[in-house]
Amino acid sequence: MALAEEDLEQIRRLIRKEVAAQTAPSVGLVRYDLELRERIVRVEEELKHQRELMEQGFRLMDKRFEQVDKRFEQVDKHLEALTNRLDRFMRWSFAVTLTVGGLVVTAIKYLP
Repeated sequence: MALAEEDLEQIRRLIRKEVAAQTAPSVGLVRYDLELRERIVRVEEELKHQRELMEQGFRLMDKRFEQVDKRFEQVDKHLEALTNRLDRFMRWSFAVTLTVGGLVVTAIKYLP
């Protein structure tokens, strides 16, 4: 049983129609896949940018902590110098007090 030329042509049309119908959704899927990939790339770039900003912030914080540490060291040196001055003053004051006390006692003892 041989098929007529019209039947073959109709089969070809049906096959083309079915193939076109099957590939149409895949074109949409390819487009969706490309959009997803583009979005993923944009998200990755934004994450990279955020990471760079965070690293820069950490570097700036480290720099600021170093400045604060230097300031604390300066204040510590200043307080040590002040403590030394107060110690010298207390020694001097104690020595002067003892000397004056001794002179007063001597003056009271030897003066009529």
